[in-house]
Amino acid sequence: MSEISNENRYLHAIPMGLGAWQWGDRVVWGYGQTHTDEDIRRAFEISVRLGIRFIDTAEVYGSGYSERLLGTILKTQDQPLLIATKYFPWPWRTGRKAIVRALRGSLDRIGVQSVDLYQIHQPTPLMSPETMMEGMADCVKEGLTRTVGVSNFGEKRMIRAYTSLAREGFPLASNQVHYSLLNREVEKNGLLARCHELGMRLIAYSPLEGGLLTGKYSSANPPAGLRRTLYGEMLRRLPPVIKLMQEIGREHGGKTAGQVALNWVICKGGMPIPGAKNQAQAEENAGGCGWELTQEEVARLDEATDDFREYRRERSA
Repeated sequence: MSEISNENRYLHAIPMGLGAWQWGDRVVWGYGQTHTDEDIRRAFEISVRLGIRFIDTAEVYGSGYSERLLGTILKTQDQPLLIATKYFPWPWRTGRKAIVRALRGSLDRIGVQSVDLYQIHQPTPLMSPETMMEGMADCVKEGLTRTVGVSNFGEKRMIRAYTSLAREGFPLASNQVHYSLLNREVEKNGLLARCHELGMRLIAYSPLEGGLLTGKYSSANPPAGLRRTLYGEMLRRLPPVIKLMQEIGREHGGKTAGQVALNWVICKGGMPIPGAKNQAQAEENAGGCGWELTQEEVARLDEATDDFREYRRERSA
């Protein structure tokens, strides 16, 4: 593994964060029906009380509402927190100057002068990784962000971004990707290992796979909205995995399936950022760190979920 830069050390010291995708998102997460601003505030407060110090949002979450709500909540906090947000490369808004302008907009919504991590939300054919990193370097030089990262970048684009940013004199801090027991592609294709090799932090979004890994959903009780369509067949195949997770959780003093799923990501070297709609979910998520699965338990979970990769390949074929 490459030596971790001083700028990036704080990311490697954080076992788990809080994702704010659910804040204001109605299509996927049912904001306004399943949770309210007050629910989110309570989830945030209990997360911080239980030791969570890293909050990840984006300008497109809730069309900016997630950032604004975070800013409102931050005014009531006296704990030092690390804030991350993202730039979305809309087709009409590309170029290095657009990235700086976008970050200034995010800072205005959050109500802060700078963030700890600014990320490119996803790659686009309309802007090269090199141009993106020129804009991100400008953000660091202007004191608008402490470090920069990418999200949803495959290995080739990530390496191009890493190399380009290095020419500007800065390290690439992270790559935020979809990673869970049911979506292990970044582990299988070598991206996780390459992040470790380069001293980058892999940040795992959807580590509970939309709630599937908590065990609360089944074929008879599927999640609502878009997730029902996405996960219908997977729910049918899931019971043996949930049973194993519950069995392993009992060996660790009664940890839940969801807590086992989060700890598995941590044991793999990733930082999970589960969302929380309410206080109960925040308390549940926080129980995913502060302990450690054994190597044998990690291997058993790997074996139990290997065939989900083949299922995903079949769906994408």
